[in-house]
Amino acid sequence: MTLTYRQPGVVLTDRRFSVPLDHDDPAGERIEIYAREVVSASRGGADLPWLVYLQGGPGCAAPRFHGKESWLARALRDFRVLLLDQRGTGNSSPANRQTLPLRGGPREQADYLTHFRADSIVRDCEAIRPEVTGGAPWTVLGQSFGGFCVTHYLSAAPEGLAAAIVTGGLPPLDGHADDVYRATYPHMARKSAAHYARYPQDVERARRVAAHLAEHEPVLNGGYKLTVPAFQSLGMLLGMGDGSDRLHYLLEDAFVRTPSGTVLSDAFQENVQAALSHAGNPLFAVLHEAIYGQDERPTAWAAERVRAEFPRFDAGKALAGDEPVLFTGEAVQRWMFDTDPALRPLRETADLLAARTDWPRLYDADRLAANEVPVAAAVYHDDMYVDAGHSLRTARAIRGLRTWVTDEFEHDGLRAGGPRVLDRLLAMVRGEA
Repeated sequence: MTLTYRQPGVVLTDRRFSVPLDHDDPAGERIEIYAREVVSASRGGADLPWLVYLQGGPGCAAPRFHGKESWLARALRDFRVLLLDQRGTGNSSPANRQTLPLRGGPREQADYLTHFRADSIVRDCEAIRPEVTGGAPWTVLGQSFGGFCVTHYLSAAPEGLAAAIVTGGLPPLDGHADDVYRATYPHMARKSAAHYARYPQDVERARRVAAHLAEHEPVLNGGYKLTVPAFQSLGMLLGMGDGSDRLHYLLEDAFVRTPSGTVLSDAFQENVQAALSHAGNPLFAVLHEAIYGQDERPTAWAAERVRAEFPRFDAGKALAGDEPVLFTGEAVQRWMFDTDPALRPLRETADLLAARTDWPRLYDADRLAANEVPVAAAVYHDDMYVDAGHSLRTARAIRGLRTWVTDEFEHDGLRAGGPRVLDRLLAMVRGEA
């Protein structure tokens, strides 16, 4: 049963599909995939080509737009859009601390989640494409991890694609997770320095918060244990266009005077909990390093291990001297499964995934080198989440891929730049720019 409804300027239709959990076992267990179809109200009856949006993450559902927001406005001029909740996210058989115990213990949960990477997501797309388009190829737009999915799509099923667009998400084709973090920790240090250059008053504010946390380690109202490394991980905000401003406003409201002394304000605690909690996207943490697994080496909590190679991120040493406390970025570390109540029940499951040594390869270098699908990619030159150097090496390995390298946007350029970013990339895949 489909349900159709309206928002200003658009017609929305809920679409639900049944797909195999393991596409290599089509007669086995099945899961549900949800997607929201969007078409301009003025073109509802038109025969339009399809654009499928693959969200970043991993573990993040498709955006819930109101009307023609952001890049969607540009897409709806040419396409009927399918906003896909990738498996395990949103309304697609969600996988989280509440549902995963239905699978059994940590071993069964980990085995289940091996089917939630880019390869399975692409096979979902190919399974539902005939029903959606009647068999015609469609255009895919992949943001961040969605771009990893697009790159696998080009490797595994290019016949399903009319064109492919990637924003901030060309993955390393053969690099280990260790290589990813050795490339991105320097970006994190630069973003911290840039933040303090913009807001020099935040140097002392961050030191004060870190010192308070080192002494008290408070548990926030929602149950999150706010340690110093957890506080530093607020630097994930710095990879977004407005992230430095948001971090500044957090820090300026950190403390409040009370009859019993100065304490962390309720507002600060509430906003920090909202920024750090993975209650809404637990697979982001559980599968974050698994998206890089392709060989016999385990990922083995790469971000946490590699961090030790960058001693400037040691907040204790910074506080012992007069150095600023550096913030970290998109780096999931094992301690998060102790501090975040949404992740604690999944700690052993995550450990098993981090130790896994049998991940299949995700990218076919020969097929990418022979690619015939029009592809365009926006590469953000100082992207804190996806290293531009890695992205450009991958771009050179995909035949015909055109890059737009820009320092105008951060990792959220598709959202922040909206119609302008998508308009340029569409022109590039069409040979109009």
